[in-house]
Amino acid sequence: MTDAETFLATARRVIEIEARGLTALSAALGDSFSAAVDLILKAKGRVIVSGMGKSGHVGRKIAATLASTGTPAQYVHPAEASHGDLGMVTDGDVALVLSNSGETPELSDIIAHTRRFSIPLIGVASRPGSTLLTQADVAITLPAAEEACGTGIVPTTSTTMTLALGDALAVALMEHRRFTPEHFRTFHPGGKLGARLLKVADLMHGGDALPLVAEATPMSDALLVMSQKGFGVVGVTDSQGRLTGIVTDGDLRRHMAGLLDHTAGEVMTRSPQTVDPTSVAEKAVAIMRDRKITCLFVVAPDGDGHAAGILNIHDCLRAGVA
Repeated sequence: MTDAETFLATARRVIEIEARGLTALSAALGDSFSAAVDLILKAKGRVIVSGMGKSGHVGRKIAATLASTGTPAQYVHPAEASHGDLGMVTDGDVALVLSNSGETPELSDIIAHTRRFSIPLIGVASRPGSTLLTQADVAITLPAAEEACGTGIVPTTSTTMTLALGDALAVALMEHRRFTPEHFRTFHPGGKLGARLLKVADLMHGGDALPLVAEATPMSDALLVMSQKGFGVVGVTDSQGRLTGIVTDGDLRRHMAGLLDHTAGEVMTRSPQTVDPTSVAEKAVAIMRDRKITCLFVVAPDGDGHAAGILNIHDCLRAGVA
């Protein structure tokens, strides 16, 4: 067997072992999981997540996932907690403490603090009789599962199960609270996630920036508006101000002979493609790419056909919408 084949075989073995652990975790979940969700829902403060070592790294991710999906959460390092950070754990909070063994010495102070001040404690560990789980108000026991390292000493399957458990808690809370993509965008204004959730209304140009002329406007004047506004197109409206057409470069080429003898209404392409201001900008970009155009007029479905704005593909791309 070549080195490449050996590496792939190891990778597949690790993933298969961890997948079996996740299957066992799913089967083992019961009333304690539901009780943990209820406890968090009733909390008036935050979820304080804590763990040491690998459990701590997993705990940071769980806290971040909770916070970004509508459940206020904060990670507190157990060693730092013993040196003043216990003040971050207050009445109204609920503690989510992680430990594979349930006997991690550094967790003793944070556990004692929750007991002293009647702060609800959710414990996650693999040993039912451990200090953490016997002290917890809600004890979630991880099922016995083989670590993927082969020696049984490197946290692999156990940390994967803990991470998945945290995701399960976050999603259960999110669904109960009817957390929407709009809420998600509030917590993810930057980066790719934020860009994917931008609305057309967030990026469109409106007001005086709109290139609009009436149907009776001479093409000489329409060309001036097209040039001044800088979008390469001009929208055409009827006597009621409703968008009825659009003049593009293609329309100009088709009417090149005697162009200035025409009105905008005679040159325009009728019933242009438009987009709703509440649509996700990513959808508008897909339309523009499919039709090989660079702009879309924005018309609200209940706006009597009046143009509310214009969206340019370059603005979308600069915002990270692809």
